[in-house]
Amino acid sequence: MTTWFITGASRGFGLEITRQALDRGDNVVATARNPEAVSAALPDHGDRLLAVALDVTDEEQTRAAVSCAVEAFGAIDVLVNNAGRGLLGAVEESSDAEVRAIYDTNVFGLLNVTRAVLPVMRSQRSGRILNVSSLGGFSSSAGFGIYCSTKFAVEGISEAMRAELAGLGIAVTLVEPGYFRTDFLDDRSLRTEGTVIDDYAGTAGAVRGAVPGLNHAQPGDPVKGAAAFLTLADAENPPVRAQLGSDCLQELENKITQLRAESEAWRDLALSTDYDDVLV
Repeated sequence: MTTWFITGASRGFGLEITRQALDRGDNVVATARNPEAVSAALPDHGDRLLAVALDVTDEEQTRAAVSCAVEAFGAIDVLVNNAGRGLLGAVEESSDAEVRAIYDTNVFGLLNVTRAVLPVMRSQRSGRILNVSSLGGFSSSAGFGIYCSTKFAVEGISEAMRAELAGLGIAVTLVEPGYFRTDFLDDRSLRTEGTVIDDYAGTAGAVRGAVPGLNHAQPGDPVKGAAAFLTLADAENPPVRAQLGSDCLQELENKITQLRAESEAWRDLALSTDYDDVLV
């Protein structure tokens, strides 16, 4: 029986992954700022569901939540770093306080949870870590620059962890969802920056105006997306990255094409900076 530790489990992907893991007979430690919401959404699962209060920005509370998990189930087999928040606004419009707040959750919070769980997995010499990134983890866009930068950070951290933990029986995978019909674009998850600079009306401002029309009209199905997390957790050889959604896959292909074209166009400049005795 697999034991999961899931952050941000009160709604969206976190709640649906919890539901599907329980339905197949697994144990789940479902953490959220409001764990009562998890219990209310998923009643009648007995001792296999442990809903725990967790603000991932609180390191002491994080360690306590992991201790509760080990005490209840004796192990943590799969960690899903799902808790996150968004920020909508041009980079210049984004206040220092808002930038720090999103980094506290998306980056430092993920690190808090990972540091607390890894000693358990290392002692087991086994485990899976699924770090929730985004389409925005490899392709940034106007209006979402700060949010995307946090996911770029998660990508770099996860790549390094993949290399560091491979010999210890622990696999790390970046899960990169496109736009899914969750509550991510609601006010509870996505903060819209109050400062508006008119010069960005055609770029970040246009995105700001378009977002309300996208909410709950996204192409991705959260139930199918959550099922993909279970598939990745069970995979014998999980990938470094897994894209979810046709929009994410298309954006990745566009990014690869753009990078290849630009690197070829500027190849001579890159090669011109080596010492003359370097062979290419």
